[in-house]
Amino acid sequence: MDELMERFKRLKAAVHIICDVLEMIAAVLMLVGILFATFSLVTNVDIFRQLLSDTSSFRGYMDQIFMLVIGIEFLVMLCRPNSENVIEVLIFLVARHMIVGETTPYQDFVSVVSVALLCVVRRYLRINNEKRDEKKASSAKEINALEEKLRNSFQKKGEDTDRT
Repeated sequence: MDELMERFKRLKAAVHIICDVLEMIAAVLMLVGILFATFSLVTNVDIFRQLLSDTSSFRGYMDQIFMLVIGIEFLVMLCRPNSENVIEVLIFLVARHMIVGETTPYQDFVSVVSVALLCVVRRYLRINNEKRDEKKASSAKEINALEEKLRNSFQKKGEDTDRT
């Protein structure tokens, strides 16, 4: 039974390593895509000429910029996965939908409420993380203080035994 559990642990570790490698490959591919999209956006001078002559094309330009920003946030989420990064990606997606898309007032209202709720959740998670970090820091201080007391008491006992 122990051998089976050991094999299972090794298999689980191997799966985690494979997932990490695949995640990194996806992040590299995302980075390459972002670099190509940024390069094509910057080098396309026709877009800027269009913007000068026809402001209605600005919506398409904003859509491309938002897609780049969302791609960058997604890359950050792949490289440093945590709840705050996921919420930021969701906020950008909702904002892009509201700003660039053709939406009704009701959809705009739902988007605004969604962004507000996501901001509240992000704030709540940040407060919980700060509290958790404070608890860890205070626990570490307490442990250090106890270790110091133990060292001092052992040193005093050693000095007392040396004297006798």
